[in-house]
Amino acid sequence: MASETVDRSDRGDTKPDGRVERGNQTRRLVLRRTVDIASVEGLDALSVGRLATELKLSKSGVFALFGSKEELQLATIRAAGRIFLDNVVEPARQSPPGLGRVRQLCAHWLDYSEQRVFPGGCFFHGVIAEFGAREGAVHDALVLADRDWNGQVEDCIAEARDTGELRPDTDVSQLAFELVAFMEAANAHSVLHDKPDAYRRAGAAITARLREAAADPSSVPRLP
Repeated sequence: MASETVDRSDRGDTKPDGRVERGNQTRRLVLRRTVDIASVEGLDALSVGRLATELKLSKSGVFALFGSKEELQLATIRAAGRIFLDNVVEPARQSPPGLGRVRQLCAHWLDYSEQRVFPGGCFFHGVIAEFGAREGAVHDALVLADRDWNGQVEDCIAEARDTGELRPDTDVSQLAFELVAFMEAANAHSVLHDKPDAYRRAGAAITARLREAAADPSSVPRLP
């Protein structure tokens, strides 16, 4: 929700509308809860009544923030995307382009899943399975989010190829597909069996695959 101001030209200044700021705070509170619920129970589990009861808010106030269940679901996807960027993509971008950045992207993703930033593991892994065979705005938003994530992985791999750290014949899309598959398998296995060893296995698989593709395999340390 965009920030708004009230015209106070008679006083020569402008100040934020307190109602808008309270609305923004309530929206953030609601979305922090919805991403957690959806990661465990799915986006269909979201309802205005449930959120109002759990957060001790009025149903009319929650409804006014979103207007419909679909918009609530879409806002939840956007909120989860921002959390994902903060925990996975942006930290990896602190490393210079190359294999180091590819490794960091994978390492941060595995840590994000293992540390249960969302209680249900990777938020997107669960809700994509929920809406994969459906049609509509929520499905389309998840398609976009998935393409963006895979695009991030492909971009990092392409950078590593361009720096000469990966072999010039590296199939960027294929390698990205494999790395993402290792990460998602670790998430699914860990959530289902409640065992963290899946992350170690995924780290070993990612390391082996990157060494296979590297111009100098000895330059690729094992993922922690």
